[in-house]
Amino acid sequence: MSNLDAFLNPVKEENVKVVVSKRFVGEDGNPVEWELRALTGEEDEAIRKKCTRSVQVPGKRGQYTNETDINRYLGELAAACTVYPNLNDAALQKAYGVLGADSLLKTMLKAGEYAEYLEKVQKISGYDQTMEDLVDEVKN
Repeated sequence: MSNLDAFLNPVKEENVKVVVSKRFVGEDGNPVEWELRALTGEEDEAIRKKCTRSVQVPGKRGQYTNETDINRYLGELAAACTVYPNLNDAALQKAYGVLGADSLLKTMLKAGEYAEYLEKVQKISGYDQTMEDLVDEVKN
């Protein structure tokens, strides 16, 4: 019989703190760190399902294939991984004039900051692939 102790007592992963933007500063004048967590496979699957739709195969009546909106998926993934700031806070969303954690994140960050943030989220989540690799994977 094999030793299952390693699976019964996994090493607890700590949340990761990163500076996402130098534009958000605390009272001390230093950039505020954001807190990120890794998602479980189950959480990731739920997000992927939410971002996937069935589309008809062109020219093939009655045949459908699944298509994942990769931009929506990455946005939902980033929002779900964000522990701090609380992107679901109604006051924060109201301050930026948006509804939803994903929309808030995209509005808070500049385009380059958002792209870097997505890369950090993917790395924390265990994806060693780049965003382009994920796009190619979804296309195939």
